[in-house]
Amino acid sequence: METPQEKYQRAAAHVQKVRKFYGKIINAVIVCAIIAGINYYVNEFRNPWVLWVVGFSLLGIVIDGLKLFGLGIFLGKGWEQRKIQEHLERDERENSSNPIIRK
Repeated sequence: METPQEKYQRAAAHVQKVRKFYGKIINAVIVCAIIAGINYYVNEFRNPWVLWVVGFSLLGIVIDGLKLFGLGIFLGKGWEQRKIQEHLERDERENSSNPIIRK
């Protein structure tokens, strides 16, 4: 069971991660705007290579957001604990069902 101090520390750490995430978003917008300006200056968007930068920046932000807000697709919150529990349960079933292989 968590103490109030541990809960506060966990909440503070989460808020710090959210703050860094928002900083990444602001940074990506500024960098993409600068690169878009360069792209316009060089060729007036006849060759819009800035879209590659925007696309990969957006992909990185989406992945970070999914990890931060607990919407993990592959290895989400608690995945490791669930897998350990499944392994222990499977091991227990195998050992109890086969009387020959007992340690």
